[in-house]
Amino acid sequence: MSMMKRALLILVVLVSCVGCDQATKSIAQSFLSDTEVWSFWGDTVRLQLAHNHGAFLGLGSSLPGTLRDGLFSGGVALALLALLGYILFSKSASPSSILAYALLLAGGLGNLIDRLMYGGYVVDFVNIGIGPIRTGVFNVADVVVVVGALMLFTGMPRANQRPSER
Repeated sequence: MSMMKRALLILVVLVSCVGCDQATKSIAQSFLSDTEVWSFWGDTVRLQLAHNHGAFLGLGSSLPGTLRDGLFSGGVALALLALLGYILFSKSASPSSILAYALLLAGGLGNLIDRLMYGGYVVDFVNIGIGPIRTGVFNVADVVVVVGALMLFTGMPRANQRPSER
């Protein structure tokens, strides 16, 4: 894949995913309060505003503030820059793996923007489940990261094989 096509793919993924993530978070903050829960489809989907100071499912939220901010803001920013460098310049990356890595980059960037804008927390607002079996509260950026990770986990080895090996 040429550098121009690669950069265009990354740009389209970043603009669309980060844009959608930030727009939905803005809407959630405008319409939801910290105490109310909106329930839909027999309580399968809940919208509830949450401020996550940690990582996935609040992991690390109890770390001291300076360490937590350094790890989840500075450390993530460095990791995202390294990932961007890899997907821009890797000779072995297939188009499908570039897309998957671009999704990881977009999701990470969406949540990093929150941390920088809101003093260290990420805005989460969706919870799904049936009865007592429920997910944690998450956002669009989290979904984008999961989709990218699933693409890498399920498709990258096959995508990197030569046609004669498939």
